[in-house]
Amino acid sequence: MKICVLYCSNSLETRELESYLEKIKDVDFNLISLPCSGKVDIPYMVKAFETGADDVLVITCPASQCHTLEGNLRAQKRVQAVDSLIDEVGLGKGHIKVIQLKEDGKKQIVEEIEEFIGMNMEKTT
Repeated sequence: MKICVLYCSNSLETRELESYLEKIKDVDFNLISLPCSGKVDIPYMVKAFETGADDVLVITCPASQCHTLEGNLRAQKRVQAVDSLIDEVGLGKGHIKVIQLKEDGKKQIVEEIEEFIGMNMEKTT
């Protein structure tokens, strides 16, 4: 399984995220740092699927802690739009998700990614 992870560099460092994800086996993660999750756009997320990603995750900063005020809200709306687009082309919903960071960071990220992977593995079996 290949997952493209787009994440806010204001909230996570690459090494930090890599250390979280190393516990998740049998998944090839492509990590892409963004200056703000609000910079993620629809064509960029669609391109992730076109270039081989099975799923896409967008990790945003915690609620009300966005450095650009509403970047995490814009990211959420764009992810919803892409989810609808990929459903329209026949891939089905649920192959893209936003994970909004919370206080417990590492534990929360790993749990949400594992849950996301589990749900999508069930769809393919």
